[in-house]
Amino acid sequence: MTDPHRTDADAARDDAPGTAASSPGPLAGLRVLDLATLFAGPLAATMLGDFGAEVIKVEHPRRPDPSRGHGPSKDGIGLWWKLLGRNKKTMTLDLSSPEGRAVLLRLAAGADVIIENFRPGTLEKWDLGWDELSAANPRLVLARVTGFGQFGPYARRPGFGTLAEAMSGFAALTGEPDGPPTLPPFGLADSIAALATSYAVMAALRGRDSPTLGSGRAGGPPSGRGQVVDMAIIEPMLTVLGPQPLWYDQLGYVQPRTGNRSTNNAPRNTYRTADGSWVAVSTSAQSIAERVLRLVGRPDLTDEPWFASGAGRAGHADELDQAVGDWIGCHNRAEVLAEFEKAEAAVAPVYDIRDVLADEQYRALGSITEVPDDELGTLRMQNVLFRLSETPGAIRWAGRPHGADTDEVLTGLGMTALEIAGLRAAGAL
Repeated sequence: MTDPHRTDADAARDDAPGTAASSPGPLAGLRVLDLATLFAGPLAATMLGDFGAEVIKVEHPRRPDPSRGHGPSKDGIGLWWKLLGRNKKTMTLDLSSPEGRAVLLRLAAGADVIIENFRPGTLEKWDLGWDELSAANPRLVLARVTGFGQFGPYARRPGFGTLAEAMSGFAALTGEPDGPPTLPPFGLADSIAALATSYAVMAALRGRDSPTLGSGRAGGPPSGRGQVVDMAIIEPMLTVLGPQPLWYDQLGYVQPRTGNRSTNNAPRNTYRTADGSWVAVSTSAQSIAERVLRLVGRPDLTDEPWFASGAGRAGHADELDQAVGDWIGCHNRAEVLAEFEKAEAAVAPVYDIRDVLADEQYRALGSITEVPDDELGTLRMQNVLFRLSETPGAIRWAGRPHGADTDEVLTGLGMTALEIAGLRAAGAL
């Protein structure tokens, strides 16, 4: 689809750092085997691929990654997979078969990273555990992404991001005070775990390759040895929720469900404009809170003793919300945004994806980019996660068909056409 709002500036941005494919990326030379499915593990591999790593997606010959069938599709082709599978070569391999096991060990011998999310003990059942993989390649980093980690009483339970959103405390905090706990309508915990996993992988690779860390003495040779990353999806979600353990430990305080309000400051909420749109206002800084109240015609409230702290303002959220909401409700969205900007107060429109695609700031950053695809034509999707001035990442292709690169990958291992045909006949591919 051609963007009707596309300008010459957009075309220029296609050649800017972070969007062009002219650089191999800072992770060029790393090989990653993505054995994982749904969604944290594969997304971590995507993030590594976006910055130049060679990522080989290994799927079961008869049971592809379920993300291929998640969400809306076009012409029978899953669109989520086009995002999740970008920058990945795809091959099929039955790891539970003796032939598939042998091929994976050959792949592992030339890889830097394997990312998997089978239940603990599954790789070991196939004689593909850490002992076997590290024997094939002592430099290998094995990232194991599961709901609850590799040990403990819950380790072997099925684990999905929804469970992490519930168990971390996130759902208990989310929603209106008199309503039920609320789960996000997208893979929040999986996405946060993916970010954490990609970071953990890079930390493990640094540990492998660093002279200081590897040898135990500055300037010595690196250890050259890989290690296991044990990523439990419940933990990154817990981390991003902030100091709640500290609050409870020191004060016995349990943060309540407050809807769009904050227990730390006010006014902080969403407000409906005169034309039926919504905007979000934040006043984390005292100076911003003062500007907002002057803007809406209630400077008298800034003289109240309680207004001098965020907690004090939060205790008077009803009064502050009424003042801000009444003013916003008398103006349309464009007027609200213009007046807030003029007052140097913090406001943002509440967007849906149509607004995101049209927004001038996202367009300036190149946050949404166009990717050519052999199956569906040009696709618009999120660009790489951040911009690097010298070694930018790039999206080289969108998610490819199931097993599209199997022969290429195996030929790269030195296998002949006859050997590959034999693996297919055995059901290993």
